[in-house]
Amino acid sequence: ADRHMGGLWEFPGGKVDAGETPAAALARELAEELGIVAEVGRPVTFAVHQEPGLAILLLFYEARIASGEPHGLDGQELAWVEAARLGDYPTPPADAELVALLADRA
Repeated sequence: ADRHMGGLWEFPGGKVDAGETPAAALARELAEELGIVAEVGRPVTFAVHQEPGLAILLLFYEARIASGEPHGLDGQELAWVEAARLGDYPTPPADAELVALLADRA
């Protein structure tokens, strides 16, 4: 998890660019945000974040670090968190689905 503005912890990721698959977008974002090469696996769950006039589909994937050591290239704070303790970290509502799923698996 990484901490951004507002003091909330978020999972790394971002927008899918034109012509990019969601998995490729995640691999690119992990390189840009954390300086790692990641092998992206299968999707594990999804969430829909809605605001007035906007609906965003979030896809959450399994991934593993193939090379590199994660560090916050945008100056963000990072934390490795056991799944059972994810609930101790305040997250945006859109991440709640993944937090609940991971906690159930712990």
